Amino acid sequence: MRTAMASPKTASLLFLHWVLQYAVCRDVTLPTGPLYRVAGFGLSLPCSVSGYEGPRTQEFEWFLYRDNSGGRQMGVVSTRDKGFPYAPFQARVRSGEVRVERDSGDMVRLVIQRLRAEDQGKYECYTPSTDSTYQGNYSAKATVKVIPDTLQISYSRSLTGQPVPEGAELTLTCSASIQSEQLTHLSITFGKRGLGEGSASGAGGEVSTVREIISIDNLLGVVPGRVYKTRYDDGEITLEKRNGEAGQGVYVMRMRAVQPDDTGSYFCEASQWILDPDRSWQKIAQRTLDIGNLTVQQLAESLSVNSEPRGEVTLQVGSPLMLTCEVSGLPSEVNSGLLVQWMKRGSVSSDVVGPGGVEVEVARMSPDGVVSWGDDLSRSSGGSMEKVAEGRFSLKLFSARPSDTGLYRCVVSVYAGRRNPGPSTPATLTQRSEAVTVNLKTEEVLVSAMAQLPRGPLLKRGSTITLICNATVTTTSPAQAQVQWLRWPIPEPVIKNGQSPASDVAPPDPPIVEKPRLIAALMYNGVTNIYVNSSEVSVDRLSAVSYRLRVHTATMDDQGMYACHAEAWGQDPHGGWYNTGVKAESNAVTVYLYARGKCLRLGFFIVIIIVIVDKCERLQQASSQKAFIRGSSLLPSTTTAW
Repeated sequence: MRTAMASPKTASLLFLHWVLQYAVCRDVTLPTGPLYRVAGFGLSLPCSVSGYEGPRTQEFEWFLYRDNSGGRQMGVVSTRDKGFPYAPFQARVRSGEVRVERDSGDMVRLVIQRLRAEDQGKYECYTPSTDSTYQGNYSAKATVKVIPDTLQISYSRSLTGQPVPEGAELTLTCSASIQSEQLTHLSITFGKRGLGEGSASGAGGEVSTVREIISIDNLLGVVPGRVYKTRYDDGEITLEKRNGEAGQGVYVMRMRAVQPDDTGSYFCEASQWILDPDRSWQKIAQRTLDIGNLTVQQLAESLSVNSEPRGEVTLQVGSPLMLTCEVSGLPSEVNSGLLVQWMKRGSVSSDVVGPGGVEVEVARMSPDGVVSWGDDLSRSSGGSMEKVAEGRFSLKLFSARPSDTGLYRCVVSVYAGRRNPGPSTPATLTQRSEAVTVNLKTEEVLVSAMAQLPRGPLLKRGSTITLICNATVTTTSPAQAQVQWLRWPIPEPVIKNGQSPASDVAPPDPPIVEKPRLIAALMYNGVTNIYVNSSEVSVDRLSAVSYRLRVHTATMDDQGMYACHAEAWGQDPHGGWYNTGVKAESNAVTVYLYARGKCLRLGFFIVIIIVIVDKCERLQQASSQKAFIRGSSLLPSTTTAW
């Protein structure tokens, strides 16, 4: 019984051993031929072995069967026998022109650096056996066809190395052609080496860093170099093919505006490609032609920006202000766009004159000649900016104001080689002129403001709150006051100090911690601006110096501490109004609203007490209002609302 059962098991083991022996057998592979390669250029023929026994490092021997040899083999090179090459290859093997390069233990490649016509034939890669049994194939053959070298390359004009201004256009032309019976493709590459860098000089030689600028590859696609991709996408670098004489292709590369980094040695490289039977593209010939050296002269070395007049300018209010910006040192052969800006730092209105303060733009002229004004849009009708000559730009303010005081600079941004740059195009160089100090002689202006609450019945919810602001402007020229009303919440200490809730003048220095809210304003030209919509508010002018604020149908949100701010506006000789920058803040008036209660019979003594307290408070208010405030405030300054 056991013997009968063991027989199938033994048969299975024998079958498995036979399958493994058959599956694991030596196999040598070469690329499928024929392979067309060009005389004078290299051949790299890979050979690999698999399914072998023995050491991982296998030996290889190469044989050549020439077309006219009648099937006789010729030893080319071996990995184990230095005396293996036949006489035609011995010198070439000793010099390294013909050699075997090992990629791994079981993969090598036959390398012939410069093919000759007599190298054409069938190449055999043979691997000596290291197996226990002789199974599989131990060699493979591939046919190599050596075709003539017909790759031609030339250029029409070389670079002389003379300095070229930054922003100039660079055009390089390279012609190339091939005449082959086989279907081959041509690729063209324009590249650059840094100055002082050279090509590799053999083993141990210094290798230069080469930048590929742009190419037309073997599939006729335009491919920019990695470093130049952004410039290619922006249209700054182009490459096109034209048809030349005798079937030559003419390739024209253009750099729209050269940059300092473009300095270097330029070359044109033509390569011949063929599609092997395994559907892979192989480069079979290549020629490189040096076009010459390019030196880019930087714009910063020649550009100069100056403003006139220089130093300091002092004017009367209302006089015209004329400034000129002169740009020199631009290369005449470069068509560049200019962005010209007039910047100002410091003014009377900002309380900062001199090098401090924030720099703001007064006006600008874009490269296409469009003029735009900065934050002060009123200047667009009271001034002009023009290009008066090539490289000269003027700024004119028809009627100077005190706010025009400050430091002026002309700022010029040059777009070298780009007459109409895009909105995202960075400037090649930006340069600023020296500052021009502009001072204005102004008349002395004095402003005072005082707020008061007219006499009347106690204010209740629903009543009309009336406040008077007396604002005066003292000057010898025509002037007007511009008045603003502001409100603060009633501070907690004011209510808790036991003071009467009736309307009264606030303490000299109340602990106001919250920011004021702008309620309304009466502008210098008589226009009323209301800034709240929760209550009905009106502002009017009672006399030349008296301004009234009324809050109708007041609610509890309308009670608080009120003050008025006055600002002096002057009139220049041309009739234009300007802000003198002189202002004053009034005292604060506290407005408290009583709640409307039910009618109750009150004792006579309570009425007497209220009358006495009210009279005392009014006497105190009248006494405090005798203080005349000129350009100062009893309240903490609040820059946000003002």
